[in-house]
Amino acid sequence: MKKMFNITAPEGLHARPAALLVTAVTPFECDVQLTYKEKSVNLKSIMGVMALGIAPGSIVEISAEGPDAEKLFQTITEVIVSKGIGEEC
Repeated sequence: MKKMFNITAPEGLHARPAALLVTAVTPFECDVQLTYKEKSVNLKSIMGVMALGIAPGSIVEISAEGPDAEKLFQTITEVIVSKGIGEEC
């Protein structure tokens, strides 16, 4: 399962928004990846997410595989939109 998001936060995906995303996905069983500019990292890793240097206006892909992937995408979409991090493409 995959979804694309446009990062709209003025600071991009740095420490605070990255921490919100990592915290939101950590309880889920499934494997979840964040891909940006052909580099993928585990979305459960704050250092991996921050290392991508995702700027405002960037398009990222989030992919997940596992038994609770559908619920994970509901949660991640809600966090991204409600916290002003970005919007679904």
